[in-house]
Amino acid sequence: MLYVIVAALLIVLDQWVKIWTVSNFSGPGAGTMEFLPGVVELTRVHNYGAGWSSFSGQRWFLAAVSVIVVGLVLFAVCKRLVRHPVGLVAATLVTAGGIGNLIDRVRLGYVVDMFHFEFWPSYPVFNVADICIVIGGVLAVIYYLFLYEKYDARKRLDGDADTPSE
Repeated sequence: MLYVIVAALLIVLDQWVKIWTVSNFSGPGAGTMEFLPGVVELTRVHNYGAGWSSFSGQRWFLAAVSVIVVGLVLFAVCKRLVRHPVGLVAATLVTAGGIGNLIDRVRLGYVVDMFHFEFWPSYPVFNVADICIVIGGVLAVIYYLFLYEKYDARKRLDGDADTPSE
């Protein structure tokens, strides 16, 4: 239940920041505002694709991918394939980020992005949902590489995890 509450709060935060951005910047590329001076500035960008504008203009394809990924993550959690807290936090972040960007993609046809690294001009502008997805993805890799076998892999009677019987 805690993970559901955290996911809901992250989705609300993501949508609030996007609404604030749209309210305070008259249009895409309409100026910038210092957020963390020398590190991150705020701006308004409409992203019609995914990261680095890949798949630009593929609104419904990207929406479908989001639904599938979020559905698979929720399936894994509901079937208790993921039980360790690191895996559950990763699932929570990926789910919240996926839903946050899905809301924009379905409602607006694009995703509102606002954070830009000043020191890395070619890095894409991103949003709260993107932060959730990236951190969740990194945690998912850590979970799978270092924790899954020890804590969550199904054990066979002879002790081998997740291997088919011969």
